[in-house]
Amino acid sequence: MTDETIATLRRILFATLAVGAVGTEGELLLLGHFEDWRQYGPLILLALVLGTQGWFVATRSASSIRGLRAAMWLCIVSGVLGVYFHVTGNMEFELEMSPGAAGWALWREVMTGATPALAPGAMVQLGLIGLAWAYRHPALGRVPNAS
Repeated sequence: MTDETIATLRRILFATLAVGAVGTEGELLLLGHFEDWRQYGPLILLALVLGTQGWFVATRSASSIRGLRAAMWLCIVSGVLGVYFHVTGNMEFELEMSPGAAGWALWREVMTGATPALAPGAMVQLGLIGLAWAYRHPALGRVPNAS
């Protein structure tokens, strides 16, 4: 791949990350995703992502890339925890409504319950997009060949 192609792909990834962060933040705010302390995590992280992207645009520094990379890892952790919280919350609700529920019928209800079980996976996707953008970024300097 040419340097020009890689630079274009980086711009696309960076823009995709920004659009995804703005869209997800907006959706969470519209849904009132701030009922308890755990729901503030993704809101704060998405603001952090946009802030570090702004930092990079302003400075083009290696520090801003490292900061964004750290935020991306936090997004991945947040997404995994979010899926866990959504699934366990749905499970508790379903077992309260139908104490004898079990097996496939219970699992189907949990996965299609009031809280979208896999929605927090969007945070994982955003984290991976950001990590792909930062991978061997030229502003970080040359990475020696691992031979």
